[in-house]
This record gives sequence, structure tokens and C-alpha cells, in this order.
Amino acid sequence: MSLLHYYSGCPCRGPALPITSTRHPLVFQTLLKTLKALIFLAILTAAGAAGGLWWYSEHPLVFGVESVDFTVAPGSSMRAAARQAAMVMPVHADLLVLIARLSGRDTQIKAGSYEIKDGITPLALIDKLTRGDVAMQELGIPEGWTFRQFRAALDAHAGVEHTTAGLPDAAILAMLEKTLAGSPAPVVHPEGWFFPDTYLFAKGSKDIDILRRAHRAMKKRLAAEWERRAPGVPYASAYEALIMASIVEKETGQAKERPQIAGVFVNRLRRGMLLQTDPTIIYGLGVGFDGNLRKRDLQADGPYNTYTRAGLPPTPIALPGLAAIQAALKPARTDALYFVARGDGTHEFSASLEAHNRAVNKFQRRGG
Repeated sequence: MSLLHYYSGCPCRGPALPITSTRHPLVFQTLLKTLKALIFLAILTAAGAAGGLWWYSEHPLVFGVESVDFTVAPGSSMRAAARQAAMVMPVHADLLVLIARLSGRDTQIKAGSYEIKDGITPLALIDKLTRGDVAMQELGIPEGWTFRQFRAALDAHAGVEHTTAGLPDAAILAMLEKTLAGSPAPVVHPEGWFFPDTYLFAKGSKDIDILRRAHRAMKKRLAAEWERRAPGVPYASAYEALIMASIVEKETGQAKERPQIAGVFVNRLRRGMLLQTDPTIIYGLGVGFDGNLRKRDLQADGPYNTYTRAGLPPTPIALPGLAAIQAALKPARTDALYFVARGDGTHEFSASLEAHNRAVNKFQRRGG
């Protein structure tokens, strides 16, 4: 049998061809459908996770107490802050970090002490941490307080970091400014150099920083008012005006009387008369004052006894407020040289000793 006969007799045989099955397109379509299903499932899962994360970020955290406190140390990462938060409140640290990262604020955390109210949401918590909305504390320093009272209030404040407790006043002045540059006169005594006000500060602030704020505030206000002083006021320096302001502050029961009381003391200074003001003696007695000023106290000579020494005392006797400083530098024009308390917080002013004695008999010696 020839080769030609073989092939002609068996037309089914021939060279091998590539195998192509009609089932392959079905396999491809099945794989494509599976892939689409997986992608769809992934999208649904991601959407569900995103929805769950959104729900969590807006869901109030229930503490069981009104508020909690925690502190973010300087240099802390968002993760470190989240872990610190999770120690005091029912928040998931990893989810908190994820929410911060997705909102683009995970690197904006600010150090400080925070007060977190019950019911805050995780998203609001992140807002608070990245704004630096720290827990604020308050310290009110009334006009007329002494520096000693100011220090005692600082020492007793629970929201302050105490760095000056027990230090002498001179050491505190040195901590504030080595040279106290910018003061109208060299400061060797702290009295009067701190502005009485209500100070707000972050919990954990150092007491020396609050003192520095009050000191700078007083220097700024005194310098500004000194530039606006009335012509001819009898002060050699702004510091003398500060001393007078402290006396006016302690003598005034009614705010409207400050300029008039300052006017009386200015008149006495100009005439070389003794100021004869009790608050200076009381200040000189210090902690030894028991609330009763006696005749022997008026007669005992000392630097703060304005019954025995002419002119102003050597230092302020209190922390005067702005109104007292303004009154000292813009005293009322008056011919009065004396005043006596009426017993209702106001004073009776007199231009002569005779009129003053009558006022004393009327208001201080009634029935006696």
C-alpha cells in the first residue's frame, strides 16, 4: 500500500491540529462572573466597614460619670494619645487612630490636659484633641489683694503645677526676669507689680507662668497710663504712681470715689502734709495685724507709718486695679484735704480740719 493510498483511504487522519474545546468560553465567563462577585462583595464589605466606622465615629461614648480627665504629653503621637484616652473612657484606640487618619488629622494632636464630657463622640474627641481644646482653669485675683495673698491662692489651686511654693519673693522675681527689663524703676519688692484680674489657663500650667502674665500685664498697663497722666501730678516716677494707686485702692469703698480720694492725697503731698492713711500701717504690721488698729500702732514709727513719716511709703501696699491707677494719675480737682467714712461705704470730704472734725463727730462718734 502506497502512502498516497493510505491517506486517500483514511481522510480522517492527517496532521495533528490544536485542540480547541467549545467548553473554554464557558469557563472564562464563569471566572469573570466570580471575579465580579468578589469585587462586588469587597465593595459591599468596604461600604459596610465604612458605614460601621462612620456610625462608630458619631456614636456617643457613655462613661457613667459626668466627665473624665486625661493628659496628652508633649510629643505624643495620635496612637499614644488614643491609648491614653482608652485607659479612662470606653473608646477603641485603633478605631480612634483610623478615624483621625482618614480625616487627615492624625499628625495634628496637641499636648495638654483635657476634660472630656460624658456622651462625646469619637469624632468630636478627635476635634478636641486636634484643636487643643484643653481643660481651662480659673484664678481670680481681686483688686486690693496683696502679693502674699496672690501666692497663697496659687499654692492652693489644684489645677496649677507648683514650682514656686516655699521660694522667697526675691527668688520669684529672679525667675520672672533676671533684670526685670522694661520696668519704670528697678524692682526689688514684688508688691503692686502684679495686675489683679481673672486668669484663665490650661490645667497643669506652671504657677510661675501665671505670675509672669500678671507681672507683664501690670507693667504694660502702668506704662500706658503713665504716658496719659495728668500734667503736674506729684510723682517722680511711674512707680510712685503705683504706690499711690495701691493706697487709693485700699481706701476706696465706692469705685466712683477713687479720683476724689486720689485728689485728697495728691493735695496733701503737694502741701507736705502727712498722708495719715491707716492701710499703710496695717500693711507694715503684716501677718501680725489682728484686725484692730491701736493707738500704739499709729505712734510706732516705721517705713509704712504715714502718721510719722511724710510722703509715700517705700513700696505699694496692695495690687491696684486699673481704675485705681487711672485715679492716681488723673486725680479729681478738689480742695479737700480730709475724708472720713460715713459707715455706708462712702466718705465725707472736707477742705478744713474744722469741717473734718465735725464730720468725724457726726459719722464716727455718734452716741459716744
